Amino acid sequence: MIQNIVFDMGKVLLHFDPDLFIRRIGVDGPDAALLRNQVFLSLEWAKMDRGSMTEAEACDSICARLPERLHRAVHALTDEWDRPILPVEGMEDLIRELKEAGYGIYLLSNASFRQHAYWPRVPGSQYFDGKLISADVRLVKPQPEIYRLLFDRFHLKPEECFFVDDSPANIEGACLCGMPGAVFHNDIAELRQIMIRRGIRISG
Repeated sequence: MIQNIVFDMGKVLLHFDPDLFIRRIGVDGPDAALLRNQVFLSLEWAKMDRGSMTEAEACDSICARLPERLHRAVHALTDEWDRPILPVEGMEDLIRELKEAGYGIYLLSNASFRQHAYWPRVPGSQYFDGKLISADVRLVKPQPEIYRLLFDRFHLKPEECFFVDDSPANIEGACLCGMPGAVFHNDIAELRQIMIRRGIRISG
């Protein structure tokens, strides 16, 4: 029986849209494509998620290969993309319902050290019983070790958990460790129906 719901963060609890972030700092055209590739699709971004590079180190490394006119934009995209937070509509209500129904609520996210600073501003964060952030443990999804660490740290049985993530690879990784789950397609109604079919107690 499912007793705990585990959520990813980006593209599940909040929208994470690099193109939108770039537009709202006023960059377009070729520079926008350059920033998308050199910031969000960079090795540095992956290293921040793994905890092997800080935001400051990542910015220095990225700026070293970009023209000076884009340096402020690099810092804005790395340090301020969460201003403002863009919540996924309906997710806070779903989490509240799950909490009120007695489920344990946990976060498992590939994110940098700075996650702790903006987490309180994520709608629904107040309902979580615990979180595991990749940078803190030097592991990233879908490595099996990060799922096992989640279970050990919070004394969870994988078969009693249900995982929600936007990445099929991350859901597959969870399933291989004994934790069932569902890929979130930015559709709260679909997610509710999947949960109901799994016997999770929420309204339709």
